[in-house]
Amino acid sequence: MCQYSSEEGMPTDWHLVHLGSRAVGGAGLVMVEATAVSPEGRISPWDSGIWTDAHAAAFSRIARFIKEHGASPAVQLAHAGRKASTRRPWAGRGYVSPGEGGWLPVAPSAVAFDRHSPTPREMGADDLEKAVHDFVAATKRASAAGFEVIELHAAHGYLLHQFLSPLSNRRADQYGGSLDNRMRLPLRVARAVRDAWPNHLPLFVRISATEYTEDGWDLEQSVIFCRELRAIGVDLIDCSSGGNVPGAAIPVGPGYQVRFAETIRWEASVATGAVGMITTARQAEAIVAEGKADAVLLAREMLRDPYWPLHAAQELGADVAWPVQYERAKKS
Repeated sequence: MCQYSSEEGMPTDWHLVHLGSRAVGGAGLVMVEATAVSPEGRISPWDSGIWTDAHAAAFSRIARFIKEHGASPAVQLAHAGRKASTRRPWAGRGYVSPGEGGWLPVAPSAVAFDRHSPTPREMGADDLEKAVHDFVAATKRASAAGFEVIELHAAHGYLLHQFLSPLSNRRADQYGGSLDNRMRLPLRVARAVRDAWPNHLPLFVRISATEYTEDGWDLEQSVIFCRELRAIGVDLIDCSSGGNVPGAAIPVGPGYQVRFAETIRWEASVATGAVGMITTARQAEAIVAEGKADAVLLAREMLRDPYWPLHAAQELGADVAWPVQYERAKKS
């Protein structure tokens, strides 16, 4: 994932974002996505994670390589909750049973994601404590590995999002029911991670700003949640949407989620990142220049074109360093 951003009130700069006293920059930000904080937190049995010191040691080589090229290495910490133990997307969707190397997922409530998914085990008090502990332990390992940004994944129907939504969280205890209760575990995790993460380094949170479903999680609740995250010390909200309700009618199109970043930026007074169907340098430039977000984060377009940042810089007239092996191909 690459970042495209600007400083508030300054001409847009394709590679730098300031977040109060914390900043990331250099040649951009490169993020390792959906890194599980525990074995049961993996989306699939084949996913990567950072729940052991051996994982941290392996990631340190990647973080070091990214920094050697002037960028900031970032890692997205995740727990899949009821959407865990699935097949790899290119191997067909569906549940991987314990007999096939999978496991029974855990969740806020014993509510299956869809008719093809197993009914998860409702998390008890010990499970909740373990989840917080696992995120903190993963944070410390991310620091030891040399990452410079952490993003908590609270979007797309994964565990922290499941607690936020009244459609997946039907608990009758202090972690369910009212908005304050549904926010309780995600905020506990964010607070614990912020405390465990070096104070000078940024902390992001990825959210689904809406579920596109009546009586579900929505933008109004997201604004309230993001105000609480800002008070904890979260530096940027990565504004995505959907993922917790199968079959939701999502109006996908170029920049379709930018409005969420814009609303949260202004109403929650927190820096935001825009994502989703952002494919061109001019499109990204306009989002930041018009104050709709503080950063643009790319994923699929970077898979299509790994050299997108270099091409974008050339298109926008920014002079950036190329890998020395490629300098002869750089246009003057």
